[in-house]
Amino acid sequence: MSGRHTLIRSLHDVGLAAWFGGSLMGAVGLNGAANHEGSTVAAKARIASVGWTRWVPVNAAAIGAHLFGGGGLLAANAHRVKTQQGVGASTTAKTAVTAAALAATAYARVLGKKVDLASSSTPEENEKAGRHPIDLDKAHRQLAFAQWAVPALTGCLVVLNALHGEQQRPMAQLHGMWEHARSMTPLVP
Repeated sequence: MSGRHTLIRSLHDVGLAAWFGGSLMGAVGLNGAANHEGSTVAAKARIASVGWTRWVPVNAAAIGAHLFGGGGLLAANAHRVKTQQGVGASTTAKTAVTAAALAATAYARVLGKKVDLASSSTPEENEKAGRHPIDLDKAHRQLAFAQWAVPALTGCLVVLNALHGEQQRPMAQLHGMWEHARSMTPLVP
């Protein structure tokens, strides 16, 4: 990178940290507490739903910050992505894992909202749930998987972020650009 990009790097990293940490704490702490404190399946679902619903705006801001920062870093490092061997592949991997983490996050939210409606005690939400009945046991199993998929995928993003940091070391840049140039040069017989 030719210059400092502290703001976009901070948005990228803090957003990812909150997305990863919040999803891990939710899966371990919030869901664990709901399972411990709830006396019925519906009560456990309500406790977890209240906590996850409160987390949604913070999580959305974290994801937005991460994506904005990631786009800024991609623009700032476009030359390296094109010319340093290995950076394009790791960027592609990071993009694919980010898409998977976004899909898992959205899927978990949709399932969570369905469970929330199905376990609600309010007449309005019961009416909504009645119009779109779900198999609550199946939804709970899918939600348990999706809620663990999010920290697993965002944890992979943390590792790929570390790889990108290593690729920015001066010697790694020099070696990667040399290998890229060498691969682009036809062999002379």
